[in-house]
Amino acid sequence: MKRYTILAGAALLLPVMAVADTADCGLRNNNTSEKLTECVTLDGVRAHQAALQQIADANGGTRVSGSPGYDASVEYVAGKLEAAGYTVEIQPFQFQTFITLSPSILEQVAPGPAAPIANNVLAYSGSGDVTAPVTALAASPADPTPGCEAADFAGFPAGNIALISRGACTFQIKATNAYNAGASGVVIYNNAEGVINGTLGNGFTLNIGVTSVTEAVGQQLAATPGLVMRLKTDTFRGIATTYNVLAETTGGDAANVVMAGAFLDSVNAGPGINSNGSGSAALLETALQMAKVKPRNKVRFAWWGASRSGLIGSRFYLAGLADEERLKIALYLNFDMIGSPNFVYFVYDGDDSDVVGAGPGPDGSAAIEKTFEAFYDSRGLPYKGTDFSGRSDYGPFIAAGIPSGGVFTGAEGLKTAQEASLWGGTAGVAYDPCFNLACDTYANNNDSALDVNADAVAFSVLKYAMSTEDVNGRKGKGNSGK
Repeated sequence: MKRYTILAGAALLLPVMAVADTADCGLRNNNTSEKLTECVTLDGVRAHQAALQQIADANGGTRVSGSPGYDASVEYVAGKLEAAGYTVEIQPFQFQTFITLSPSILEQVAPGPAAPIANNVLAYSGSGDVTAPVTALAASPADPTPGCEAADFAGFPAGNIALISRGACTFQIKATNAYNAGASGVVIYNNAEGVINGTLGNGFTLNIGVTSVTEAVGQQLAATPGLVMRLKTDTFRGIATTYNVLAETTGGDAANVVMAGAFLDSVNAGPGINSNGSGSAALLETALQMAKVKPRNKVRFAWWGASRSGLIGSRFYLAGLADEERLKIALYLNFDMIGSPNFVYFVYDGDDSDVVGAGPGPDGSAAIEKTFEAFYDSRGLPYKGTDFSGRSDYGPFIAAGIPSGGVFTGAEGLKTAQEASLWGGTAGVAYDPCFNLACDTYANNNDSALDVNADAVAFSVLKYAMSTEDVNGRKGKGNSGK
């Protein structure tokens, strides 16, 4: 890996918006939480999101890893960090990429009248254009694990399109079983309200089209006798090179490294300005406003590539570390989707006090959770635990035994009535209705949530830059503010 040099033309990507509204932020040492959060402004974070939107607009509406839009995103982030004086590394790696070459088509051919059906192709779907009868598999409660066992396809007519309910096993298992039974295509329908924004995983290489529809549409299709449908998917799967961006402070204890990360790539469908331009932008602005801070511990910022393809960038980074280097990482802070329009202030449940899903994180994760809770308490804001489900880049760090935590404002899950009473917004609607869709643009944002959570990023990074005593007993400077 090498020290990064700003690429020619990077300045053309700069937005018009000012980076901060405090005149002396670029001159002073923001070594307390009060000073740092004053300088990590909503305008500064939104400026970076505007730049990412410009990049997507200039590159077919996407910043997916392996594409020119992602490469330009790397150039933007790395150039900003290099100019601020950080030691910046661009870490290349290869991965199995997935790109949709044209929108998927799902049509009801018979019984008439023929009509198109809204659908979302699953990532890593194969390509194809088939018109065939549809065979619907039994769904729950008749079969609590529909499509998860080969026996579910006993007697399946070869050449038909398989219609399968979501649930109980991965999309990959369902699609593989359907393919082995002779299906010419697969349509998976949701088992709850909302659309599916799913993936078959980058290990799925079968040449069969796989798309998804809502629960209501799927149930209607399953109840339609004599159903014939057309399914067309046009995709590319292949090896591509992409990058992580790593930037660390020149000073600080190199034997006690504080890491903070956010994934930088979008999905094929859109520019990804909340998912995850929000976390990426807030982390970048925090790093820039901390440039003059002299931390007690070395701070390493990371922007992950190919996260949307299975957390590949963070997995690659950790796999490449020698054991002694991995053991120097005191903790990892993760910032993924922190400005969702219909937000909730979620804090990752480091101690598993909610007793939901996965167990607690590695020792020290509970202390990180309390750090974020203390931040929201200081603002008089309610918060709620969220499970370490493994869906974001904290997953590989937890698997490596590294204490982890972070904040999150919700993705495709539906806001409850109780949550709406606490945080406002609309019950029964997704936290981010544009999650993984083309409408995840600069406009897909809640300014209040993003402003608060940008401060949460700054507060937590600076706290641990100065001392990790609550996580691993390593005392440090006590000047990070209260």
